[in-house]
Amino acid sequence: MGQALYRKYRSKSLDEIVGQSHITDLLQRAISADKVAHAYLLTGPRGVGKTSIARILAHEINKLPYTDESIHLDIVEIDAASNNGVDDIRDLRDKVQIAPTSARKKIYIIDEVHMLSKQAFNALLKTLEEPPEHVVFILATTDVDKLPPTIISRVQRFNFRAITEQDAARHLRTIADAEHIAISDESLALIAHHGRGSFRDSISLLDQLQNISDDTISPDLIERVLGLADTDTVERILDAYQANDLATLVQLIDDNEQRGTPAATLAEQLIRTIRTRIATEPQLLPLLDRLLEIPRSAWPHIKLLTALGSRMSTPPPTAAQPASKPVAAPKPPVVKPAKAAQAAPAVPPVPTPVAPIQEEAEFPWQDFLIALKADSMGASTMLSKCGYHYSPGHLVIYAGKPFAKKQLEKSMSSIASCLQQLGVNDTEVTVLAEPKPASDSTTAAVLDIMGGGEEVSL
Repeated sequence: MGQALYRKYRSKSLDEIVGQSHITDLLQRAISADKVAHAYLLTGPRGVGKTSIARILAHEINKLPYTDESIHLDIVEIDAASNNGVDDIRDLRDKVQIAPTSARKKIYIIDEVHMLSKQAFNALLKTLEEPPEHVVFILATTDVDKLPPTIISRVQRFNFRAITEQDAARHLRTIADAEHIAISDESLALIAHHGRGSFRDSISLLDQLQNISDDTISPDLIERVLGLADTDTVERILDAYQANDLATLVQLIDDNEQRGTPAATLAEQLIRTIRTRIATEPQLLPLLDRLLEIPRSAWPHIKLLTALGSRMSTPPPTAAQPASKPVAAPKPPVVKPAKAAQAAPAVPPVPTPVAPIQEEAEFPWQDFLIALKADSMGASTMLSKCGYHYSPGHLVIYAGKPFAKKQLEKSMSSIASCLQQLGVNDTEVTVLAEPKPASDSTTAAVLDIMGGGEEVSL
């Protein structure tokens, strides 16, 4: 059986590491100046080279050659996922007192260090505080937030970056040429994108594709292997969205789900395509915002339909309005944030009675909350506790608190979309931080005497 490509092309020195020069340059200078720290912490996403650099660093500190099969008694690797108890670290604490057998330093690499128990971290801390001169620790983790601050403060920390798609594609081209793999640049870019910043995942996918392909690796093959919608389908969905063609949208989404393309995957493909077209088609920006919420939804298929169908508020043509004549889409609501309040003067002004608001025009508030709930549960819940005042062309929302106002303003695209669905067009939305004013002058006077408050209906 041949060696896996990701192992065959694993870097053998700090010079060969791709995409992490901000780390490798510093480490090389430190080693050249003989300024080796007693403990390093390598953090970052999976598959970007943390473990490889840890092994290479251990060998270069000891001036030893490195290969993927290198084994040395003075370089010890510990998997914290399976050796995470306090007894394991106590055993390590005893062993670090033993001098290296032949190398300059005894180096311990602890991978996935965040998996250590609280007691194990306490035991490790004592060793990091007063390490023997001959010992170097190299800790690696994908989840630095789970490390105690006391550990982080006693190490030199290096933050790895996700690999850019451009760096990944260039590296994949080098491997493909060396292995005589027939593949287009377009296909390499697609593999790099779905590697999601991980060299290991990208190279493993290339390896898988070369094993099942008898000819050139094409984008179509990659799409089938990954369960993606084909490029033509993605373009047709965006065209149907812009044409307000709900029937076609439903058919395309259902067809793709039956072929095994999850809604979240299709949403991700749409996002990628929109990003390439946004400069020339800025009208797709509201859709981009809604698509980002789909992976977090409990019902991604319904959420995707809602996101794409949000523009479909125009009624179908009637007999008096032939189908051959296009129906003008309604203007979206005008959404404007409330003006920032002026800073309070040093001396508070004499309070004036709160003027009661005028009687509200009819507004489908409950229908609005129900429609918003499908798009943004959080915004709907928050709005259900707010007051409002509606007059034709203007909806004022009384959030009651600055925090609520800020959160609602983040959901303005969803609010605007739901207003459009309800046919409440050409409406300016203003969100205020204060509670809704009293409904009559008597109540307003009482609230003024009490120093403020909020009117509640019982």
